[in-house]
Amino acid sequence: MQRQPPVYVTKPILPPMEAFLPLLQEIWESRILTNNGPLLQRFEAALAEYLGAEHLSVVANATLGLLLSLRHKGVTQEVITTPFSFAATGHVIRWAGAEPVFADIDPQTLNLDPAEVERRITPRTQAILAVHCYGTPCETDALAEIARRHGLALIYDAAHAFGVRTAQGPLCTAGDLSVLSFHATKVFNTFEGGVIVAPDRETKLALDRLGNFGIEDEDTIPEAGINAKMSELGAAAGLALLPHVDAAIAARAQVAARYAEGLGDVAGLRLVCPPGRSGHNSYAFPILLGPDYPLSRTALIERLRAAGIFARRYFHPLISDLPMYRDLPSAAPGGLPVACDAAARILCLPIYPDLKESDQMRIIEIVRGS
Repeated sequence: MQRQPPVYVTKPILPPMEAFLPLLQEIWESRILTNNGPLLQRFEAALAEYLGAEHLSVVANATLGLLLSLRHKGVTQEVITTPFSFAATGHVIRWAGAEPVFADIDPQTLNLDPAEVERRITPRTQAILAVHCYGTPCETDALAEIARRHGLALIYDAAHAFGVRTAQGPLCTAGDLSVLSFHATKVFNTFEGGVIVAPDRETKLALDRLGNFGIEDEDTIPEAGINAKMSELGAAAGLALLPHVDAAIAARAQVAARYAEGLGDVAGLRLVCPPGRSGHNSYAFPILLGPDYPLSRTALIERLRAAGIFARRYFHPLISDLPMYRDLPSAAPGGLPVACDAAARILCLPIYPDLKESDQMRIIEIVRGS
């Protein structure tokens, strides 16, 4: 019997070739490849309209966007952040010259617990770097109040949260700055890329300058910047894909709904991001395996892989368990019980717009133990 092709945890969406090729032709004709070219300017304007955020600074990737955000805020001491995220969330703090301080997470959302954030504040604390994990909104009001009372910068790693809206409006406008990722694995991509959402034009221009080596004009470089510019190729990909992202998000929601129908009654499983929430983007489909579930996580992963299905343990290990952070006082497992528990039990199932229903039903059958 012919072996079925592997099913990975995600698969990038691509713009229609007929939409992409004319933009490539423009690049070939203009010979402008980077440095805030015409396609980048058009992409930034279209993205601002889509997101409902007027002031954007498009960057080469979200990691650089977070680094620029911390540098712009002058952060050099302690930053309270989550241990339950991709490693880049911790790494950018170090690259900015500051030190991460890990706070525990909420057991339901798996986002930073505001009470735990407040417990970690010291005289050296300068910022909070919170993550909208799996696109689920943080408690933005509570974190904003904590940041206001203590005079802290509030920056969001919104890598998972493209297009997410709440009753207050676009989630990307929360905090002092928010950074979205356009990596290939995300809901929307420019192959590699990201954007910083700023509160005003002055901040946007400052971030643009910081991401262009600190250059103000051909005679003036007032600060030590870095190269964080997106190329015209990335902008072309974004321009071609943006009109199709709503359909992709709707398709992801259908996949999430099938998972919920097929797995919602399985003993020992909790669906971390149940579908049907208004404004969500169905970025991931994480499940938590409890003591009533008959298999260990390792055993379930092995069964899935035997069938050519590749689920991922997002996020394991915790950032606080990595060798460059594990000796920090805030990294002690005893102070992070919820995060440690989640990292030991989490599993993200494959989800992307064109996941075949037949493949998804195979996944559901394996997870159900059928």
